[in-house]
Amino acid sequence: MLTNKRMGLALSKPVLKKFGVVLASAFLLAACSPKLDWRTVQSPQEGYSALFPGKPEKIERRLPYQSQEIPQTLEALKIEDDIYSVSAIRLRQEQASLAPNLLEQVQGNLLNRANVTLGSAVSVDALYRTANKQRAATKDYFLEFKSSGRVEQSMRVRWITRMTPDNGVWIYQISVLHTAPARVDAKTFFSEDAYSSFFDEFHPE
Repeated sequence: MLTNKRMGLALSKPVLKKFGVVLASAFLLAACSPKLDWRTVQSPQEGYSALFPGKPEKIERRLPYQSQEIPQTLEALKIEDDIYSVSAIRLRQEQASLAPNLLEQVQGNLLNRANVTLGSAVSVDALYRTANKQRAATKDYFLEFKSSGRVEQSMRVRWITRMTPDNGVWIYQISVLHTAPARVDAKTFFSEDAYSSFFDEFHPE
């Protein structure tokens, strides 16, 4: 695991905006809401397997930063009021020093919308299991976003950072976004089995 030590690197605003809209893009992935149909999705190029309640759609993009390009993928599935998604950002060995600052920016994008910080957000300690059965510590965060119009949004989100065999870095964001007319208590709502299974069965390499 990498630390969250600041590296003194700042990302450009256009790049941050692209990271910020990645979840919004998921709304465009599905026009209908299929029934729950759990299946394991293997993503070897992104170094993980995940359990989705249906077949997700996949978006691939390359995010420019200075003279570099940062690959990012998003696998997402919309079912009724929920969007299940896994985002994977790939940093090569020579880009690895960007990881702490980039992770902080990705986290801040959501935390700022919920008007919380990592320290003040509702969270629980959790464990995830890698593909080779090793267990590692992480945290799940439960966010409730400011109302915009007639709908309320809440989210359960987990961030995982992993080194690659060639000394690069993966930054994963696993999340479920819930949109409904009435606000829900995020921690209670997302503790249901249908959501917990999605997080528990995400396995990076």
